[in-house]
Amino acid sequence: MADGVNRPALRAVIADDQALVRTGFGMILAADGIEVTAEAADGAEALAAVRRTRPDVVLMDIRMPRMDGIEATRRILADDGPDGIRVIILTTYDLDHYVYAALTAGASGFLLKDVSPEHLVAAVRLVQSGDALLAPVITRRLIERFAQREADRPAGLHRDLSSLTPRELEVLRLLATGLSNAELADRLLLSQTTVKTHIGRILSKLNLRDRVQAVVLAYETGLVSPAGGGA
Repeated sequence: MADGVNRPALRAVIADDQALVRTGFGMILAADGIEVTAEAADGAEALAAVRRTRPDVVLMDIRMPRMDGIEATRRILADDGPDGIRVIILTTYDLDHYVYAALTAGASGFLLKDVSPEHLVAAVRLVQSGDALLAPVITRRLIERFAQREADRPAGLHRDLSSLTPRELEVLRLLATGLSNAELADRLLLSQTTVKTHIGRILSKLNLRDRVQAVVLAYETGLVSPAGGGA
């Protein structure tokens, strides 16, 4: 699968309680030049493997013995800065509460286990580059989840958003509706480079790891309303 392009070295840990899944994913990543530094059969092993090998990306199953993938993700990222390890959640269960729990735990993406080899590799490289894997279907589910919680959410914006300029607030608001960088550029009549600059400043000012966390924050703070947040 490797195409001969000179890329920076990328290291990954695979955590799944099924040995065949770990082996299959490992072969796919290795074929594209991604080094698998360790495998883990449960969340506790994943946490230990990450601390031992310090990978760039972790592929994390949700349902595992001893410690599930959500708790492992939370612990891995708890002491990690915005420029640290990225976690992609992998599961066979396409359920709303898993999506919400994974994203709020700090995961940078969410994929089903029947993902194609090409999509898996692209996802790992995408999140390692600092972007986030947040497909429109996941964004919609996130919106639905916040719509259910809306009545319990305090009104008004969190003070942390006061550091953003009016343009940055506009970018964040549109970002939270699931628009890609290209779509943001078209909507705002800006270049994609300028859009990326705005997003980078938003993440830096709010001390966020990636755009997934930015989307979650936009809904949690009330910047975007689930009832009227669609683009």
